Amino acid sequence: MTGKRKPETICVQAGWEPKKGEPRVLPIYQSTTFKYETSDQMGRLFDLEDAGYFYTRLQNPTNDAVAAKIAELEGGVGAMLTSSGQAANFYAVFNICEAGDHIVSFAPIYGGTFNLFAVTMKKLGIDVTFIDPDASDEEINAAFKPNTKALFAETISNPSLVVLDIEKFACIAHSHGVPLIVDNTFATPINCRPFEWGADIVTHSTTKYMDGHAMAVGGCVVDSGNFDWEKYGDKFHGLTQPDESYHGIVYTQKFGKLAYITKATVQLMRDLGSIQSPQNAFLLNVGLETLHLRVARHCENAQKVAEYLNNNDEVSWVNYCGLEDNKYHKLAGKYMPNGSCGVISFGLKGGRDRAIRFMDNLRLAAIVTHVADARTSVLHPASHTHRQLTEEQLIEAGVQPDLIRLSVGIENVDDIIADIEQALKA
Repeated sequence: MTGKRKPETICVQAGWEPKKGEPRVLPIYQSTTFKYETSDQMGRLFDLEDAGYFYTRLQNPTNDAVAAKIAELEGGVGAMLTSSGQAANFYAVFNICEAGDHIVSFAPIYGGTFNLFAVTMKKLGIDVTFIDPDASDEEINAAFKPNTKALFAETISNPSLVVLDIEKFACIAHSHGVPLIVDNTFATPINCRPFEWGADIVTHSTTKYMDGHAMAVGGCVVDSGNFDWEKYGDKFHGLTQPDESYHGIVYTQKFGKLAYITKATVQLMRDLGSIQSPQNAFLLNVGLETLHLRVARHCENAQKVAEYLNNNDEVSWVNYCGLEDNKYHKLAGKYMPNGSCGVISFGLKGGRDRAIRFMDNLRLAAIVTHVADARTSVLHPASHTHRQLTEEQLIEAGVQPDLIRLSVGIENVDDIIADIEQALKA
């Protein structure tokens, strides 16, 4: 084929291209090790002089095929699978940060990521400043420091559903000489490709829509290959200066546009080891093959459910960017013209206690610590995913105490609405 392939074709065909007599379906390379004929062959792999496989903690053929598919979906030059979305976000930031550094992050992000930055990475000596995306440009620019290494945000924040103005914040990040790292879990590359709007690194919790069936935890880091690390060599010396653990190689010189993702793989994955298992990568690939079909159905159903909730007298507020009166409707139209995601947040009259009673009465939708799979599910973030946060941190993260996160599945939408209706009456 010539030219760029369409997303639907990439979902089905990319990554694994069997040769004559090889399996049509991506095999599971369930092996920790790989055999070579001579000591020199193995040595050249450890010196990064040859490409190949020697230990699954670093690379595995099953994983690499799936990573290549995700990289092509996002329009990136390379990708690395991780054991979870949390690991992906950690690797994405830690790959260019060390003790004494600083990052800027949107405040409305997933609670686990908020804790990762605010608590755990601070213990590693990496400081963070959280910003309100609606703050003035002056306030946002003031958050950056000489030792700032990255700006982090989510395409659609979980669970507050803030839509990122990618182009604006890419320009802000680049004006301070740092990359924009975007978690694109909720939108997926089917509905949004952040690289096309200036983002530099994309992460995913593949556990969500990409897997789509709540079977396999996983994550992914994708590199656009577009950020000029050499231009800011003193700031990103881990990429532009010799790595003594590999006999002094310089990643930008040896690997060019693949410098960032290569370092993440051969250095961080080597030392920290949060690899995705080949079995999970295989399951992820099965999910990816129908991603383009499922995402469209999720969005179609969510739009109808959001409209129902918006017109229901028992509901005090609804946040879904597909609604015309939503503050992010225009941004969503720019970055995600085909739909955003299947997740809705809303509140009920009666507040937090009523929200909990409502969820307990749902029959089709299940209360689970998960989101974005084929089945409709529901969660009360203040009581569950964000329960470690203080009241101030909850508000900072855009999580109201009464917020219900509804992940609309791909069932018949009439049945989903009927379940909501009976739970409201109960």
